[in-house]
Amino acid sequence: MDEVFKALADPTRRQLLDRLYAKNGQTLNALCEEMEMTRQAVSKHLAILEEANLVITLRRGREKEHYLNAAPIAEIAERWIGKFERGRIEALADLKRRLEGTSDEQG
Repeated sequence: MDEVFKALADPTRRQLLDRLYAKNGQTLNALCEEMEMTRQAVSKHLAILEEANLVITLRRGREKEHYLNAAPIAEIAERWIGKFERGRIEALADLKRRLEGTSDEQG
């Protein structure tokens, strides 16, 4: 999971993931078109994303297509975000019960 956090820490890598989210299965050339950096730099960022299992590649002839793998992000959401959201949801439900209980007593 450390590799995922490391990969997501960089804005360029997040931008690459956003581009793959918008249009999955892009080649290195296609990903480089809108990036303001060298092909080599984009390739290095993609390698880090691959190491973190956030990007999966598939060879098609001489070209390699890059696909977003959202599973590691979903694991982070479940482990780190979900447990904090549960507390908020329970607190809101408790508040709702209390408010409804108060209004029932007044009516």
